[in-house]
Amino acid sequence: MTPTLPIDDHLHRVHEALASHRAAVVVASPGAGKTTRVPPSLVGDGPVLVLQPRRVAARSIARRIAEEQGWTVGREIGWHVRFDRRVSDQTRLTIATEGVLTAMLHQDPLLSGVRTVVLDEFHERSIHADLGLALVKQAWRARHDLRIIVMSATIDPSRVSAFLNGCPVIDVPGRQFPLEVSYHPGVGVAEAARQLAASTRGAVLCFLPGAREIQDAARGLAGGAWPVFPLHGGLDADEQDLALAPTGGPRIVLATNLAETTVTVPDVTAVVDTGLQRVARYDAGRAIDSLLLERVTQDSADQRAGRAGRTQAGVVHRLWDARDRLRPHREPEILRVDLAGPVLDVVAWGGAADTFEWFEAPSGWAIDAALALLRRLGAVDEAGRLTSDGRAMRRLPLHPRLARLLLAARRTARAARVCACLSDGTRMRAAASGETRDSDLEVFGDLNALPPHLRHVTQQLTDPKAGDLSDDDLRRAVLAAYPDRIARRRATGQDACLLASGTGAVLARESGVRHAEFIVAVDVAGATRQGGEPRIRLASAAEPEWLVPTHKEVAHEFVEATGTVRAVQRDRYDALVLRERPVAPDAEVASRLLCEAYQRRGSNDHDQRLLRRLHFAGIEIDAAELAASACAGVTRLDDVRLDTQLPGHVRAEIARLAPDVLRVPSGREHTIVYREDGGIEVSVKLQEVFGLADTPRLGPKAVPITFVLLAPNQRPVQITRDLRSFWARGYPEVRKELRGRYPKHPWPDDPWTATPTHRARPSSTLR
Repeated sequence: MTPTLPIDDHLHRVHEALASHRAAVVVASPGAGKTTRVPPSLVGDGPVLVLQPRRVAARSIARRIAEEQGWTVGREIGWHVRFDRRVSDQTRLTIATEGVLTAMLHQDPLLSGVRTVVLDEFHERSIHADLGLALVKQAWRARHDLRIIVMSATIDPSRVSAFLNGCPVIDVPGRQFPLEVSYHPGVGVAEAARQLAASTRGAVLCFLPGAREIQDAARGLAGGAWPVFPLHGGLDADEQDLALAPTGGPRIVLATNLAETTVTVPDVTAVVDTGLQRVARYDAGRAIDSLLLERVTQDSADQRAGRAGRTQAGVVHRLWDARDRLRPHREPEILRVDLAGPVLDVVAWGGAADTFEWFEAPSGWAIDAALALLRRLGAVDEAGRLTSDGRAMRRLPLHPRLARLLLAARRTARAARVCACLSDGTRMRAAASGETRDSDLEVFGDLNALPPHLRHVTQQLTDPKAGDLSDDDLRRAVLAAYPDRIARRRATGQDACLLASGTGAVLARESGVRHAEFIVAVDVAGATRQGGEPRIRLASAAEPEWLVPTHKEVAHEFVEATGTVRAVQRDRYDALVLRERPVAPDAEVASRLLCEAYQRRGSNDHDQRLLRRLHFAGIEIDAAELAASACAGVTRLDDVRLDTQLPGHVRAEIARLAPDVLRVPSGREHTIVYREDGGIEVSVKLQEVFGLADTPRLGPKAVPITFVLLAPNQRPVQITRDLRSFWARGYPEVRKELRGRYPKHPWPDDPWTATPTHRARPSSTLR
């Protein structure tokens, strides 16, 4: 006899809500029985499609409902999951994974063969559940007989109700027995499981973050008194069923978070919770997928604990400190994962991802990143429309990358095997010490070496007529699937690489692709330590000639050593330089770089002198503009001369007001020094200015020239701005002191009438 469950008393409310609004939100606590009781109660009105987040849950629920209702799997009830479909023309209730709904909507946008769609476990907020609800709503609007039910254990029902036009919310209390919850930080899973197994008659359900941790715990429990069963998505159906079948005595089940709500492990009376989970996160900026180890949220921890109290009082051991505070709710996948698949679904459905009515809209940059990837994969065109390749990719139950790989490799068995393993997350065999290979994907082995479920997937993906695939063709197909994941070694023989995104990365030790300059980084994991670089765990060599430049650029630089501008043309693949060659600099760019270098170095002596002359003459001019003009058309910094850019009238004015040289009585010209303080001076031998009585004055302010009078040895003997006073008072003393020292030079008694000269007297005149 089928036991009564709390949901049974509320089924009439569900039917009433569907009759009045064609939609309902059912919030039922764990153990209420919503999953096994609500869908069968609806089949009298027409075919029912129930969506579950995971394949193992879909099969388990179908079997449980069949047992309760006295139905046969494959007849009244069945399941439809990726690569596994067990339904018939008589099937009225189908349990499917969420991705199947999207495929059905593409084939039949109105879901004409379905009367009621039930989205179960919606609180998990998988990307497929969010997209499925949004797409079903479109069919619900167009079909007045289609009905929607959203069911969850822990969710804010008001948001879902509002999305479905304010449909009724039905709260159903669960049947929860008392729980004894205690905290045990530092205790291992195996130790905690043994303690509880020794004190309970039922199953001990242990929650771990992933398959690797499950394997480690299983080894720690090997040889014990209790049977141990793993439960995770990487197992085939038969192995998963072993964990879900009661044994009639104590046993230990090691599970990932799929056992929180989507599947029910029978007879659980104790739970061990590590408080950890692996969460997929995508960094669009670096094109890196990461599976990060994170602490579970509070609602997730509560659901895990609730598994121990479904049939009787239970015990829960939490392996963290009671003082730790968990985040209250889990984060929707749509806000943290790669959206290439969902966006392709929306485009194939006929919508635009940026205007589509999502249940919770992703960020604009995430949609842009997804569209950019789809364009590179050839799935959509520049306008965001689906291409013929995109339609073919959409028909394959794979991520768009893997669909691209499979199509590029003609759906050969070898490529199908690679796609099956990559899709499943199967790890490669690490390279042995000294082992090298062209592609890490070669080590997945032949078909018979794969687990049964992967052999089945491979067979489903293979085109029997495709023939063989060469090593090079496989590597080309990998490049087609990961065009944004090219990496280049920073130096020959080094593991340090630069990704096409501009991010640094390191080739992990398990990879055997050790010698290729360019590689396709198929699997890039986040850094294992703070401040470290991502690790390339799966790689495939790419030949340089396979890489078509994404763009070309001419780069200019000012070379300090030569004072010139150099230009090179670079062929780039995103952030990577494929090759470069020298080209003639662009005149405008060269001018700008020379001007920047000119400003950085400061004016040369010649130009500084010119600017001081201009200032002295009272001529206002924009020095920066003058420098920019002087840099035009030249390629060497030494060739930049400001005076070449002066208008003719300015040259004439500066020559009049601030001449470059002063002609002295000897007939020679001497440079005029224009000082920063506004003064001017000329250095000249004393004998060259005999007879010059009035000090010359220059500029608008008639500034007198300061004469630095030099002895024959070119050393100053007098500095004066008043020559008349010097000849009268200073010269006699200078003559008296120097004529004996420099007898070859004239030292007349009367400098007013003496002939100015720069030469010494001939020897004959000295006698």
